Amino acid sequence: MTASDSSAPARAVSRRSLLAGLLGATALTLSGRALAAPPPVTPGAAADAAPAAATAPTGAPFSYDWLVSEARRLAGESYQSGDGALPKVLADLSYDQYRDIRYRGDHALWRDVSPYEVQFFHLGAYYDRPVAVFDVEGGVARPVTYRPADFDLGRNRFAEPLPDDLGFAGVRVHYPLNDPEVLDELLVFLGASYFRALGRGTRYGISSRAVAVDTGLPKGEEFPAFTRLYLERPAERGSPLMVHALLDGPSLTGAYRFAVQPGETTAVDVTARLFFRTDVERLGLAPLTSMFDHGPSDPADHPDYRPRVHDSQGLLLHSGTGEWIWRPLRNPRALALSAFQETAPKGFGLLQRVREFDAYEDLEARYDLRPSLWIEPKGDWGEGAVTLLEIPTPDETHDNIVAFWQPKAPAKAGGEAVLRYVMHWGLAGPQQPLARAVETRLGRGGLPGQQEEAETKRKVVVDFVGGPLPDLPPDADVVPVLEANGIEAGEIVAHPNPVTGGLRVFFDLPVPTEDTTAELRCRLTLDGRPISETWSFQWSSI
Repeated sequence: MTASDSSAPARAVSRRSLLAGLLGATALTLSGRALAAPPPVTPGAAADAAPAAATAPTGAPFSYDWLVSEARRLAGESYQSGDGALPKVLADLSYDQYRDIRYRGDHALWRDVSPYEVQFFHLGAYYDRPVAVFDVEGGVARPVTYRPADFDLGRNRFAEPLPDDLGFAGVRVHYPLNDPEVLDELLVFLGASYFRALGRGTRYGISSRAVAVDTGLPKGEEFPAFTRLYLERPAERGSPLMVHALLDGPSLTGAYRFAVQPGETTAVDVTARLFFRTDVERLGLAPLTSMFDHGPSDPADHPDYRPRVHDSQGLLLHSGTGEWIWRPLRNPRALALSAFQETAPKGFGLLQRVREFDAYEDLEARYDLRPSLWIEPKGDWGEGAVTLLEIPTPDETHDNIVAFWQPKAPAKAGGEAVLRYVMHWGLAGPQQPLARAVETRLGRGGLPGQQEEAETKRKVVVDFVGGPLPDLPPDADVVPVLEANGIEAGEIVAHPNPVTGGLRVFFDLPVPTEDTTAELRCRLTLDGRPISETWSFQWSSI
């Protein structure tokens, strides 16, 4: 069951274009083992070069339990934003000026002592909140110190030296993900509580963050931030990378632990403890952020040589009842909210199902290689809703898709929350035994030559593949079932698709008006039992 709301004001997250530019230039910032030549050195900087990132000579005992205690302590104090501390010369950097600042790969933390290496992002422009970084070894945390010599400033020149205690904007972790001789980017923490990871053969796309606070509400969204990152050096090869993070914001604090296991699909096991300073009206847990500009399920209003432009194609939900639900994404004309009411969900995520290059035709962005992200809850998450927000965007430079788990229990001041889940980043989505709705297409209704029907009806085409379909006999009586709540649909038919080995479902719907809001559900059945996931779609003029 879903609930929809299109009355809230539109808001597009504008951090995407800067982050995409930074991650798009990563070939210039990889470790020396991944480059044919080291990064360029600005005049006069060579003498200051050092072999590795610097850590303080002394440290303090560290454990995740201590971090939980620290988050609980901070929740009892007034929030201190730390805004305005960035030097003006850095705050005023343009997009291109900030992109010109690169970390020197041969200065990486853990270089030559671990299969992982850590590089750092400089503060500046959009990234104005420092995060303290600690190197944890043997239960002792030592601060990683900022040194101007660790960065190549490119063409930037500053009249005064930058402060020695400036700090960092974020970190990125490198690992031999695709080739044992090459260090690839694996994981990035940058901006508020945002982070991204890669599976083998993927490019950066979808992102996640620690928590979503009041997303989509008229009063505006709150963005808590990771203020400290504790990087625990793996004891041996093959061990997961442990990242601990302290979260702080006006409404809450939190202690996070990420156990990162790289692979074909990179798994990130997340443990979180939240402490609420104030009531939170809309709390989003395990939030995902992505982009959908256009595709066959929601054609663009403007010409584009690319058939589709999106980081994610749809929302997949594995219900607590066992039902699999697929919701194709849209780029609406007004903010749209859908809430899938659930009890103890088995999983949800934003997936990129279509993997053929010619479905996208983008040589630079390579949307065909953007990872899917699947959330696997641990323990009983109780009652709540998987909430999907689709935000209007004029182009691909804005993140406009948000999905998260919204618990039914209210988040009250003085309260706590405990959460565990595993994130799966990779080309493949979760395994399921049913046929999948891999493509949704919209077009003119009726038959060719019937002009009146072409103007008053729209044709919906859904392609189902996989599951039991390839093994069914030709005379199998597969019945497509359509539920159209609030609208009268035309006849639904299903034809074999010899190209995919699946079934293609067709039906016509009236062209939606401003008053039209209908929930559609379609699935394939055999002998009265579902043999496909449930295709879910919101039919409206937005």
